[in-house]
Amino acid sequence: MVHTLSEYVSSVKAKVMVEDSYKTIEGLSESIYTEKRSKFIAIALPVRTLEEIKTYLDEYQKKYYDARHVCYAYMLGAERKDFRANDNGEPSGTAGKPILGQINSKELTDVLVIVVRYFGGIKLGTSGLIVAYRTAAAQALDEAVVIEKTVDADVEIAFEYPFMNSVMRIVKEESPEILSQSYDMDCVMRLRIRKSMMEKLRARLEKVETLRFVEDDSMQS
Repeated sequence: MVHTLSEYVSSVKAKVMVEDSYKTIEGLSESIYTEKRSKFIAIALPVRTLEEIKTYLDEYQKKYYDARHVCYAYMLGAERKDFRANDNGEPSGTAGKPILGQINSKELTDVLVIVVRYFGGIKLGTSGLIVAYRTAAAQALDEAVVIEKTVDADVEIAFEYPFMNSVMRIVKEESPEILSQSYDMDCVMRLRIRKSMMEKLRARLEKVETLRFVEDDSMQS
């Protein structure tokens, strides 16, 4: 329960920090899990688009062409709303779903986990498969380096040169990244800042004489 104004402000800031940041993995990680002579090779990969995912799936399906199953799950986007789980011929819900469950349990996104199974001659049963795929995925993700990224927003502004000092003072104090700048008839500048801080930046920039917003675009970074 929030008792004071300062505690309330702190709780709001903490909530904002959570909403405009997300966890993903830094690079590829792998692990091998064996259960009753079946071998499960798990690969975790950072991804940003469905095109990347398709490329990786094609690559690993060709690499492990002789495997019984190549199952996977992925999660995309800072809001973690774009996901899929695929059993690739295993009994429904025994492979893709437990893989996705491990991605969820670690609160990760922009990640693809592939688990390749080589059948060892002994059937594992439904519960055995769920445990095996879950364990293999968990091990691969445990090997990965987890990093936190922010959801950033871009804004492009134009203003007359005499007001450069006013703009640069705001830029210095609010600390957006300057993506590009040009000086022609007007000064044009493209800025990037954490999404939760964009409203304050825009409010301050709006007060600069002659300044107008050319375009703005929210994006992950």
